[in-house]
Amino acid sequence: MITSSANAKVKQVMNLAKKAKARKLSGLFVAEGLRMFREIPRDRIDSVYVSESFIKDESHRKLVEGLPFETVADDVFSVMSDTQTPQGILALVRQYSYEVGDLQTVTSPAFLMILENIQDPGNLGTIIRAGEGAGITGIIMDDTTADIYNPKVIRSTMGSVCRVPFLYTSDLPGTLKNLKAQGVRLYAAHLEGRNNYEKEDYTVDTGFLIGNEGNGLTEKITAMADALVRIPMMGRVESLNAAVAASVLMFEAARQRRQ
Repeated sequence: MITSSANAKVKQVMNLAKKAKARKLSGLFVAEGLRMFREIPRDRIDSVYVSESFIKDESHRKLVEGLPFETVADDVFSVMSDTQTPQGILALVRQYSYEVGDLQTVTSPAFLMILENIQDPGNLGTIIRAGEGAGITGIIMDDTTADIYNPKVIRSTMGSVCRVPFLYTSDLPGTLKNLKAQGVRLYAAHLEGRNNYEKEDYTVDTGFLIGNEGNGLTEKITAMADALVRIPMMGRVESLNAAVAASVLMFEAARQRRQ
């Protein structure tokens, strides 16, 4: 049993939770909590850590049966944990790797979320989770968007990060140009939108452009959209949170595709 917070494995977990560079170099990320642990495919688990009190429960012992796990003293696990109320289990998980082709299917039109400089981990996680619910085929992010393996993103996806293909690009304009050449129609929510969002046809190959929480999309990326659409507002509200706006658009596309 690990009883010291100075243990090298404890330090590794803490480093992976706090530093994107450490995650990138190791190819691992931290998934903490019972719900997330149950969502992780077993073949992607590198190692498991459980608290001393957690493993005393018979159902918890069955949960980690056959997996390489280590028991950690409760006080040390609290130091390792990235949450205020640790549930007593976390795993180091091997990261995913996708190509552009993985973000499209042969059985249905492309349905992509394209994110530029999304900074809030909660927003990013919510978009991924809502995206799975709406049936998106993938997510494309520029390299200034928050790290998808940030523990806060992982928690807010509630497991969707394991099932929704995604990739980062250092050349978002070039990536969009290639998508357009493949027939993907790009839409951006914008105050100067031509139509209300529900007036467009999203049953074809579609990509939604979502920009930074405070500044929205840059002019360069906005100019690459095939159409700007409005989300009409009542009252004195001018715009929506990035994750909420993304969800409105995604579920309208899902509604159209169901019909």
